[in-house]
Amino acid sequence: MTDAPIITTDRLILRMPAARDLEAVVAFFQSERAEYIGGPYSLGQAWRQFAAEVGHWDLLGYGMWAVTTKDNDSIIGLIGPWTPADWPETEIGWFMLGGHEGKGYAFEAAQAALRHAFEVLDWDTAVSYIDHGNARSIALAERLGAVVDPNAAQPKPDAPCLVYRHTNPAEATL
Repeated sequence: MTDAPIITTDRLILRMPAARDLEAVVAFFQSERAEYIGGPYSLGQAWRQFAAEVGHWDLLGYGMWAVTTKDNDSIIGLIGPWTPADWPETEIGWFMLGGHEGKGYAFEAAQAALRHAFEVLDWDTAVSYIDHGNARSIALAERLGAVVDPNAAQPKPDAPCLVYRHTNPAEATL
């Protein structure tokens, strides 16, 4: 089992996903809310999606963090590095569970995840792959300062998406 770093922000804790998150994440994957990430999924597919999130940590030593508020350990989203073997680039991915949008949580967690990817994982670049119809994710990417890279490789060439390229936070302050 990977000894995952825990990141604390002003309002949030980012920790490795755990078995206690299974029910909430599987419910998300089975819902219409998962439409922009290939869902909704069947129960088995949703379970496997969550297992992939947990396994990503063991295979690569990093992954998407379970996002919680400081006052409650219940998962409200998954945000962070996501680099399956067939992904053309290193991605910062995200999704929030229902009822937790519009509070700035995704922005706060994604900023921390990007800092970690560039400063700790020493990534040279990061992208976010976003469905053309996912207005909330597009708005978040743009709020983070990412811009569409029309020349970037597609993770699923048969189902093209928008590829938002993130700026290294250290370079943004220069």
